[in-house]
Amino acid sequence: MNWKTFITGAAAGFAAGYVVKELSNKKGMVSPEKVLTTIKTTLGDEGTNIRGSWIMMKPEKYTRNYLDYDVYKGGLTKVDGHESSQFEFIADANTGTILDIYQAG
Repeated sequence: MNWKTFITGAAAGFAAGYVVKELSNKKGMVSPEKVLTTIKTTLGDEGTNIRGSWIMMKPEKYTRNYLDYDVYKGGLTKVDGHESSQFEFIADANTGTILDIYQAG
């Protein structure tokens, strides 16, 4: 066996594996961390602080208007001056789109 052939084959296999991984990631779900960052950016405006946040790391099934989604559920605490408000959200796990935000309690 020739070492040049072996190294060339190994490099080609590695490159093919990397390409397949990248293509499968694009079709996969958005990371929960990215969804949470988007929510915090959307709700955190000037003069308002986000004091705490959470998100379920495993997507759940959710039906809305007869449509089925895989979603992440989460929440956060928003402080404006001395007043705090808690919000919960539901976001599409495939696109990161916010499907619903509502004030808890």
